[in-house]
Amino acid sequence: MASFVPLTTTTLVSLVLVIIGATVNGGEARPSSSSRSSTNNRPRAFFVFGDSLVDSGNNNYLATTARADAPPYGIDHPTHRPTGRFSNGLNIPDLISQRLGAESVLPYLSPELRGDKLLIGANFASAGIGILNDTGIQFVNIIRMYRQLEHFEEYQRRVSAIIGAAGAKRLVNQALVLITVGGNDFVNNYYLVPYSVRSQQYPLPQYVPFIISEYRKLLQKLYDLGARRVLVTGTGPLGCVPAELAQRGTNGGCSPELQRAASLYNPQLERMLQELNSKIGKDVFIAANTQEMHLNFITNPQAFGFTTSKVACCGQGPYNGLGLCTPLSNLCPNRDLYAFWDAFHPSEKANKIIVEQIMSGSTRYMNPMNLSTILALDAITT
Repeated sequence: MASFVPLTTTTLVSLVLVIIGATVNGGEARPSSSSRSSTNNRPRAFFVFGDSLVDSGNNNYLATTARADAPPYGIDHPTHRPTGRFSNGLNIPDLISQRLGAESVLPYLSPELRGDKLLIGANFASAGIGILNDTGIQFVNIIRMYRQLEHFEEYQRRVSAIIGAAGAKRLVNQALVLITVGGNDFVNNYYLVPYSVRSQQYPLPQYVPFIISEYRKLLQKLYDLGARRVLVTGTGPLGCVPAELAQRGTNGGCSPELQRAASLYNPQLERMLQELNSKIGKDVFIAANTQEMHLNFITNPQAFGFTTSKVACCGQGPYNGLGLCTPLSNLCPNRDLYAFWDAFHPSEKANKIIVEQIMSGSTRYMNPMNLSTILALDAITT
């Protein structure tokens, strides 16, 4: 694909940022006061879809085992209490919200999400879900992707009742969207048990294009519902998380089979996003290569201040990679020294590293552009 932001455009962005008074601080571009006033001095709305990597507490309101509502989850959150985030503290949506100059968006199922809070956006994500409806069936009552999109439609009706249909459409069109889904289609579906239904149905080289084609339908639906700036994260290095090291790793190394799955999936996802953008004629979908972002601190944890990228801070068994993080689990005293908080999820510090790459990373990590460039371009055109 040709470069989306040639030098001349980048130079223009920089010049106009000076003219309109936007600032860039630590990789963060801030919209001008004139663009903010067009949305009644509110930061742009933010919507989040996906799985446990971005769930901020929707599963707290569901009868499911896929929950993070007990200590020591949330030990480093500003409240020092479990919030439903699968993290010791803040997750990726929280950190992106900070960069937008906004408060964290609430879970869609939260009773607090009403009135002006709705205008900030909403988090529709649900731990355990995948691209496919049969992913995460062991968790029973979770908000699958088709249902998250139904909630998004319902959200827009609720906002229309507050600011009118035209206002709601404008709010959604100008919003930033984050979607993180796909990893569970491997770890909680294809590889969940030996000889799973999906692994019997498809060899891996056929399974990957199948879930990519299903994902394309979801993203097309998201576009049809008004999303115009969508950050789409790939999977991390699935075979290198503590759970897989404990169960499938060999001699302390990553699981080759899970790594093969990630290496097939992520490039095909990026190509699919490029095809969707070409079809639409705009850079709607932005690929975030989270596999590369993770691999940086997994292969060289000391360079990022971690003592380990193999052992989870909270857990039990080899690498603290077995079972759930509970009050009875091993718990490290300093979470900032661990790349992984629990068997599957990055620590807050690792999330900060990932968000920094989302904000200011090169095209190795963000294709066709990073979030700082998006914010700068949108500040000009708003």
